[in-house]
Amino acid sequence: MNRAAFLLVLLWLSLTGITPAHAQATAPVADVGGSLLQLFLGLVGVIALMIGSLWLLKKLTAQRGEAAGLMRVVAGTSVGTRERVVIVEIGSTWLVLGVAPGRVSALAEVPRQSITPPATGAPSAPASFPDWLRRFSQKK
Repeated sequence: MNRAAFLLVLLWLSLTGITPAHAQATAPVADVGGSLLQLFLGLVGVIALMIGSLWLLKKLTAQRGEAAGLMRVVAGTSVGTRERVVIVEIGSTWLVLGVAPGRVSALAEVPRQSITPPATGAPSAPASFPDWLRRFSQKK
């Protein structure tokens, strides 16, 4: 091999980071415990950052003052795969709204009414999980 070819090969090896076997130094042994600790702390940091961001977003977008109590959703039910009927209370008026993807339509406007509990034979609202678990464990 002539001198020019040898220099080209040597230049190519130096650019690609490949070194001859006799020139390679032994790599230090990686500290596995330190790497796992660093990975765990990074994961905890990212999760804490996400939770903090969500909390801040909720605080910044929450309504304040008089507007916070002006409107509330009284009830809602699904009438299709992507359609709902919702009752919204605004002051002393209830608006019955039809909600579909990209569209909200006013169906009716009624005066505010008192909400009565369901009759004895009618199904009640779903209980909380602890109540359900207590009733389920008592049945057995």
